[in-house]
Amino acid sequence: MNNSLTDELQLLPRPQSLVFQNDEFSIECDHLIAISGENIQENLSTALRLRQSICAIIGYNLEIDVGLAPVRDARGIYITVATDTTRHPQGYRITIAENSIRVIAGTPVGLCYGVNTLIQILRHYGRKIPGMMITDWPDYPVRGVLLDISRNKIPAMETLYWLVDLFASWKVNQLQLYSEHTFAYRNHPTVWAETSPMTGEQILRLDQYCRERHIDLVPNQNSFGHMHRWLQHAEYNHLAECPQGCEPEAEDIDEPFSLCPEEPASLELLRSLYDELLPHFSSRLFNVGCDETFDVGLGKSAKSVKERGSGRIYLEFLKKIINEVSARNRIPQFWGDIIVKYPELVKELPPDVIALEWGYESNHPFDEHARLYMQSGIPYYVCPGTSSWNSIAGRTSNAYANLSSASSYGLKYGAIGYLNTDWGDNGHWQPLSVSFIGFANGAALSWAFQANVNQEHSRAISRDAFCDDSGILASIANDLGDVHLETGVLIHNETVLFDLLQTSPENLGKIRNKLISGSLNQEGLVNTRNQIAEIADRLPESGQGNPAFELNLREMRWVVDVLDHACNRGLWMLAMEAGADEVFETAELTNQADRIVKEFDFIWHARNREGGFAASLALFERMRADYLNPR
Repeated sequence: MNNSLTDELQLLPRPQSLVFQNDEFSIECDHLIAISGENIQENLSTALRLRQSICAIIGYNLEIDVGLAPVRDARGIYITVATDTTRHPQGYRITIAENSIRVIAGTPVGLCYGVNTLIQILRHYGRKIPGMMITDWPDYPVRGVLLDISRNKIPAMETLYWLVDLFASWKVNQLQLYSEHTFAYRNHPTVWAETSPMTGEQILRLDQYCRERHIDLVPNQNSFGHMHRWLQHAEYNHLAECPQGCEPEAEDIDEPFSLCPEEPASLELLRSLYDELLPHFSSRLFNVGCDETFDVGLGKSAKSVKERGSGRIYLEFLKKIINEVSARNRIPQFWGDIIVKYPELVKELPPDVIALEWGYESNHPFDEHARLYMQSGIPYYVCPGTSSWNSIAGRTSNAYANLSSASSYGLKYGAIGYLNTDWGDNGHWQPLSVSFIGFANGAALSWAFQANVNQEHSRAISRDAFCDDSGILASIANDLGDVHLETGVLIHNETVLFDLLQTSPENLGKIRNKLISGSLNQEGLVNTRNQIAEIADRLPESGQGNPAFELNLREMRWVVDVLDHACNRGLWMLAMEAGADEVFETAELTNQADRIVKEFDFIWHARNREGGFAASLALFERMRADYLNPR
């Protein structure tokens, strides 16, 4: 492989094997796109997408024809499906020689992936393409993305369709929309009121859109913990483990949180939800959640937990949920964070279940937990994350290490899937573009780990996600995601800059109590602010007439402003704590906060629905109120 040419080409994901040759092929306006082999009608949409891309890139509207077997001297682009021609059902081969481009695969999905790669090649080279041979297939049969639509932010349908196209171009083949209360259940309207939920018709349309792009849209409904959006309402409160809330060790849950596993009506509610939700999805999978059941055993089920153990009570209710899912001819998925606390119980899980091993820090024990599932004979996915949440700008280095570790240990211990998660904790403040780097690296590392690990993808991410052929926006986003490290402080699952924005001055000690390493001080914040300013100087002045580029640029500018404000706020809080003269007038902080809030309004509504905006905005208003009434 010619490494310099490969590095220049910037395919995402990089294929398993790419060898450059001395040939060159030039696309001409009279060339054909010829479909041959099996499933011609099924592959027509792939051929149409290829023609559309060629027209956009080169300006040629090539004719599509069928039934033309490739011959040695025929010039054109040949896309072929023929059984048993590739080592993997999702694999493909591309041969670019002097007289033709040939893409061959054993299945329609493999052909689609081959054409996706060819489109990236065309975008890089244009009509004159160097000769090459690509042989490619995925490491993981399932490569998914999960979007959180339950913490305030629900994307508009246009945003979801755009994301599906982006993920499909990176060979992602599963999508989940994490839901607690944001599907418009007709039998439960109280719960989703004012959330701008996903309706049944929208799910049906999205499901069809995904299927056309070889993406499995998997239904998702949390079913045990994280049910507070339901249990806070009077008609459901009696189902709660702790109807008045509780304060379990190391947590602060001041509202009802989990369903009571000992309450028969809990299962009746879930049956009602499943019967209404599942018919909208063609997928045979179903993610029932069941994570973070912190309060189970601290309320109604306390006696049973004391007698039989919390692990046993959890497993018994999980099995009941699994039975309900199986009875509806679906394969249940569930988050594995609770069951791995009881290794002796893992082997008691039913065989027709998929465990989801999640963790979002660079040192998450994927090694230990993946080995446990393998030894217990339980199918499982590894589920890292983009590290975008609780951060404003992401945590770039942590995200990459987390995504890479998940892929490495998942492959070592036989994971059947890789699900890259993107959450919205504490207001879902981060713009969508902050997640692009995590989305892309997850797609690359789950497709071909060895070919993509420790590789630089900034130009490809800029091209595909930021709509920026220069590569600058992805580079800036990458650097902004690590700027929090300049503070010298690390906090679990968040950044100190984010925490400073959401913590009142009198609670500064709570931030210090969460520090994993480092010391919060003026020098670190000043250094961070200076680094933010240096990165901001690299931002281009305009989107040059490209609306998509302009929106991404505007989001990056907002991220810069918010990070700068976090530093200023932190310096102000430290000065107040020390009793020194304020380093910033509160009027200056208030004005900066006002600018941030005004732009937040625009950025939110550019991609997302109205529902949830007021709740997210309220967190900014609470921050701003500290300047009006300093304590």
